[in-house]
Amino acid sequence: MSARTIAPATGRLGVLTPGLGAVASTFIAGVLAARQGLAVPVGSLTQLAHIRLGDRSEGRNPLIREFVPLTSLDDLVFGGWDPISPNALEAARTCGVLEERDIAPVSAELEGVVAMDAVFDQRWVKKLEGRRVKAAATKWDLAMALVADIERFRTEHGCDRLVMVWCGSTEAYQEPSAVHASVAAFEQGMRDNDENISPSQLYAYAALVSGVPFANGAPNLSVDLPCMIELAHQRGVPICGKDFKTGQTFMKTMLAPGLKARMLGLRGWYSTNILGNRDGEVLDDPESFKTKEVSKLGVLDTILQPEVHPELYSEIDHVVRINYYPPRGDNKEGWDNIDIFGWMGYPMQIKVNFLCRDSILAAPIVLDLALFLDLAARAGASGVQEWLSFYFKSPQPASPGLGPEHDLFIQQIKLKNTLREWMGEEPVTHSEAG
Repeated sequence: MSARTIAPATGRLGVLTPGLGAVASTFIAGVLAARQGLAVPVGSLTQLAHIRLGDRSEGRNPLIREFVPLTSLDDLVFGGWDPISPNALEAARTCGVLEERDIAPVSAELEGVVAMDAVFDQRWVKKLEGRRVKAAATKWDLAMALVADIERFRTEHGCDRLVMVWCGSTEAYQEPSAVHASVAAFEQGMRDNDENISPSQLYAYAALVSGVPFANGAPNLSVDLPCMIELAHQRGVPICGKDFKTGQTFMKTMLAPGLKARMLGLRGWYSTNILGNRDGEVLDDPESFKTKEVSKLGVLDTILQPEVHPELYSEIDHVVRINYYPPRGDNKEGWDNIDIFGWMGYPMQIKVNFLCRDSILAAPIVLDLALFLDLAARAGASGVQEWLSFYFKSPQPASPGLGPEHDLFIQQIKLKNTLREWMGEEPVTHSEAG
């Protein structure tokens, strides 16, 4: 198998985050600490995971970062936009994810990551009030202001390449409309101030026209629209999304494949969460919660395939609840009650209580997406990068007619096999057939 031509990771890679809150500041602080040898980048496949090559008997099992030409952590430069926080240091201290002992050694560098004024519209995030917000006559003007920000950042920081990862809040629920049908319709809609164009879509548009790969870490519509997919192909830019797979849904995509592998039945899955960070406050609004609910509810049917196994999975009660509880802060707690049944229909239960730290789980995802999207761009890949589904609750399928793959283990195989094929190695199928 011949290897794909991949341009070397020379020079500096700028990582731009719309949203400089808990997730982005935790991500940046962690990378800065890892550079100084103060922390291990736990949770990052690009930094810690190995990849098997060839037959198991060959014993070839390098680190992913030694196998594929990824950008070094030392070559990353950080920037972003935020309607509230003036810089990453204040964001890190305000959000309360990290303790001061972890912030202090990198405080000067965090303070140097100054937030650009954001494109923000409270109609889409009712629970927040933006203070550092761009003003313009039309949404087209706002998009052009973002394009100017991108180019200024590229020049001022001497970046050879850029990537953008949405780390902002969940926007209110919406369905695609006529303005999203094509690039031409979207561009006219921006000039007309179409009410169906959200801030995250302006960031996505600005990134793609600037040749910057884009990943969406929230469940709102952004690059999963016909106009953005068309634009990504026109500009030769890789995209992926959406909604970082961190806590409760991460557990579901681990447990559900196990139930299906054993052909155990499922009657119901009740999930409830409490969290007190900015994300929890935003999701306290019914419209923003609906966006998140749709994302979280989508995983079980795809994994369990009730149309194939109606006797096991056709009558599932799947309920998701999220409650804003300020004392919890960023330490989200997720409870799952899972009602299953086995031989001769006898019922059993599984209880899961996951006391997780939302931004601690999301930060390494931001790092991996930034490095892998940059790799994809240097490999000449464009459009939806389905091999990055591993990181998302609502992964975008590369073919519109196909549903997404939610099984975490299938997603991992797809990710690693893509890397193997790009580097001229055979995919690993785990088959022992002669």
